[in-house]
Amino acid sequence: MHEGDESDGTAHEADGADAQEADESDTQEADKLDDRGGDSDYDLTEGSLFRPLLALSTPIVLTQLLQVVYNLVDTFWVGRLGGDAVSALSFSWPPVFVLISLGGGLTLAGSVLVAQHKGADNVERVNEVAGQTLAFVTLFSLVLGGVGYLLAPTFLRLIGAEPGSTVFAYSLEYMRVIFLGVWFMFGFFVFQSLLRGWGDTRTPMYLMAVSVAVNVVLDPVFIFGFVDNPLFDILGARGLEATLLDATGFTGHGVRGAAMATVFSRALATVPGVTLLFTGRLGLSLSLADLRLERETVRKIVEVGYPASIEQSSGALSYSAMTAIVALVGPTAVAAFGICARLTSFVFLPAVGLGMGVETAVGQNLGAKRADRARRAVYLALGMLAAAYVVVSAVGVVWAREIVGVFIAGAEAGTIVDIGDEFMRIVAPTFAFMGAFHVVKGCFNGAGNTRAAMIMSVTSVWGLQVIPAYVLVTAFDTGTTGVWWALAIMHVGSALIVGSWFLRGTWTDSVVEDDPVPTPAD
Repeated sequence: MHEGDESDGTAHEADGADAQEADESDTQEADKLDDRGGDSDYDLTEGSLFRPLLALSTPIVLTQLLQVVYNLVDTFWVGRLGGDAVSALSFSWPPVFVLISLGGGLTLAGSVLVAQHKGADNVERVNEVAGQTLAFVTLFSLVLGGVGYLLAPTFLRLIGAEPGSTVFAYSLEYMRVIFLGVWFMFGFFVFQSLLRGWGDTRTPMYLMAVSVAVNVVLDPVFIFGFVDNPLFDILGARGLEATLLDATGFTGHGVRGAAMATVFSRALATVPGVTLLFTGRLGLSLSLADLRLERETVRKIVEVGYPASIEQSSGALSYSAMTAIVALVGPTAVAAFGICARLTSFVFLPAVGLGMGVETAVGQNLGAKRADRARRAVYLALGMLAAAYVVVSAVGVVWAREIVGVFIAGAEAGTIVDIGDEFMRIVAPTFAFMGAFHVVKGCFNGAGNTRAAMIMSVTSVWGLQVIPAYVLVTAFDTGTTGVWWALAIMHVGSALIVGSWFLRGTWTDSVVEDDPVPTPAD
C-alpha cells in the first residue's frame, strides 16, 4: 500500500544516488505529484492490492451508506405521515433519479480521467481535467434543475401518479424543492468522483457524515415542526417542543420539509468540498483558469461520460418504469416497492463501493501499463463480495418482515409489510449476482470502456427486468410477485452478461494514451 506523501515518494525513488541522478527528471515529476498529495490518497500501481483496495473501498461504502441514509431517513420520518406520504416519495424519486443520472455519468468521466492521468504521471493534466469536469457538470446541472422543475407535473403523470390526488400534490412539492437545490447534489458527486480518481475516498466520507447527521435532526423538524414531532417524543423532550412552538409557531412543511432538509444538509457537504478542491490540501489544486472549458477536454469528458450518463439514466428510467408497473397493482404496492428499493440500495452498498474502488484501481493501473494488476483487482473484489453476500442474503430472508416494518406505520402497514416480505424472499437470494455486476462494471468504467458498461446495463434492466415485469403483471396477472421475479432474473442475467464480456479481456485498452493536447475553445 502506498499512502500519502511518504509512500508515493518511495514508489518513485531510486535505490541509490546514481540511479536517482539518472532518473532525476522522472523523480522530480513524481515529487510534484506527491507534493500535491495528502495523507488519504492511495497509489494502487505498486505493492499489495488487498489492503489499499480495501482501504480505498471502505470509505466509499460508508459514503454510499450515508447517501442511502438520506433516503432511509426521509422514508422513516415521512412514513410517520402515512401511506400517501410514502407513496409520494416512491413517485418523486424516479424522475429525480433520471435527471440526476444524466449528469452523474459525466462525473464518472472526471474520476476515470483523473485516475488514469495520475497513474500515467501526467501531473499537469490532472487539475485541468478536474476543473473542467466541475465547470461542465455545474452548467449541466443548472439546466437539468430548471427542466426538472418545469416538467415535474408531466413526469409524475407519466409514471402513474393521479393528478389532483394527495399523493400527486405531495410528490410535486417534494420534487420541485429537490430540483431547485439539485446543484448541491451534483457538486458533491463531482467532488467525490474527482477525489476517488485521485485515490482519496476518506474526505468525502467525513463531509457526508456531517451532512447526514444534520439531516437526521432537520428532517423531523422541517416535516413536523414543533407539533407532535416524533423526534421530541423519542428524546423525551415534549416540554422543549412546546416551548419552541410558543416561540416560533412553526408547524412544519410535511413532505416538502423532507426535501428542504435534504437540500440544506447536502449543501453542508458540497460547499466545503468544492472549496477544498481549490486549496491544494487534498492533492488536487484547482484554479479559476482550470474552470475555463477547452474543446478537446470537454470532448473527452463527454466521450467517456455520455455512455455512463445513458447507463445511469436508463437505470433510473427503468426504476420509473418499474414504479409505473407496480402502480398498476395499486398504491399500497407502490409504497412497499419504494421501501424495498431503498433497502436493496442499502444492501448493494458494498458492491457499489468495491466497484468504485475497482474503477480507481483499474484506471491507475492501466494508466501505468499494468493490466495484470487491474485484472487481479477485479478477482480480489469478487472474492470479497461472494463471502459477504452469503450472510446478507440470509439476513434479508429470515428477518424480512421485521426490516420492512421499521419503515411504515398506519392502517395499511400490515399489507405493505406482507408485500415487502415476499419481495425479500424472492430477490434476496440473488444479491450476490447483482454485486458481481457492480464490481465488473466498475472495471469497465475504470478502463474508460463506458460504452460496454452502458450496453450491458441497458440490456439487463430493460430486456431482463422491465419487459418481463410488464408482461407478467399485464398478461398473466401475477401482481407484485411477477415484478419481484423479474428483478431476481435481472440480477442473475446481468452477472452472466458482464462476466462473459470480462473474460474476453478486450477492456484493457487505456483511454489516456491517445489523449490529445487540449485546444482552447473559440
